[in-house]
Amino acid sequence: MELNHLQLALNTVQTLRLELTQFFIDICEGVKDDGSQTGSNQNRYLYTLNEMIGKIGIRMRDLQQVVGSLSNPPGAMSLQNTSFLTQESTPDRQALYPALLSSHKWLDNVHESSSNAVQILRQNSSKKLYSNSSLSKKKQQQSSLHNISHNISSQAVDVLLINISRMFPEMSIKISRRSASTVVLLVTLSKLLHAIISFKGVMMESVVVKGFDEPINLNDLQQEFWQESRYFVFRKITEHANIAMAHFLSPTLPDLSVRSFLTWLNSYLVLFKQPCKFCGKIESEGCPATWKDLRTLDPFHYKCAF
Repeated sequence: MELNHLQLALNTVQTLRLELTQFFIDICEGVKDDGSQTGSNQNRYLYTLNEMIGKIGIRMRDLQQVVGSLSNPPGAMSLQNTSFLTQESTPDRQALYPALLSSHKWLDNVHESSSNAVQILRQNSSKKLYSNSSLSKKKQQQSSLHNISHNISSQAVDVLLINISRMFPEMSIKISRRSASTVVLLVTLSKLLHAIISFKGVMMESVVVKGFDEPINLNDLQQEFWQESRYFVFRKITEHANIAMAHFLSPTLPDLSVRSFLTWLNSYLVLFKQPCKFCGKIESEGCPATWKDLRTLDPFHYKCAF
C-alpha cells in the first residue's frame, strides 16, 4: 500500500513538471500571430495561460495530499537532513551516510535490548538478596567513615600532625591552614628536600616534592602544587610519593596512613648514600635509587624495581 502512494506521488510530480514546462514555453513564445485580429489572439492567449495556471494549482494540491499521506521510514532510516550526505562529491564523504545508517541501526538494537532488560529487572525488583543488602550497608559505612575523616575538627588535625612530627627528629613540619578543613603541610627533610602535602581533614590529597635549595612561597603553599621541581630526581620522587600516598590511604585509620606515609618519606634521608637493592649501584644513568619499597623501605632504581 505504501508503494502505491509513493508511485502516485512520483506520477503527480512528473505530470506537474510537464505542465510547468509547457507553461514556461508558452510564456516565452508569447502571443502567436496567425493573421487574425490582435485583440482576439491576446484574449485567447490569456485564457490559455489562466487555464494552465488552474491545472498547475490542482496538481500542486494533489501532490501535497499524496505527500502528506506518506509516512517516514521507521527506525534508523529516519535520519532527516542527514540523507544529503549521499550527495557528497568526494569519495571519503560518500561513505559517511552508510556508516551513519549502520550506527543508528545498532543503537536501535541496543535501545530495544535495554528496554527489554529494564522490564525483566522491574519484574524481579521485589526479590532482595542478603548479599546485596550487606554490600549496601558496607558502602554506607565506608561513606560515613569517609565523611568523618573529612569533617574532623581543625584542632584535632593539628594535634595529630604535631604528634606524628615528633616521631621524626630529622623532619620539620609547618602547618598552613587555608580553611577549616583544608590543610597544607610543608615537610622539610633535613637539608635534602621539601614535601608539600595537601590535606582534606586528615585525608591526604596530593603531594609534590622539591629540592632543598628550591624557593618555596611560604605565604601561599597551595601554588606550589602547580610548579614541578626543576630537578629530575625530585620529579621522580614526586611520582613515587603520590603512589605511596594512594597506597597508604585509609579512611578508617587516617592517623596510621599519615604516619606510614611520613615514615616512608623519612627513608629518603639516605637518598644519595644507599645503593640499589637489586643492582648494588648507588647511581644508574646519573640518577640515585629514587623508589622506596612500600613495605621494607629498601631503595631501588626505577628500572630495577619495575
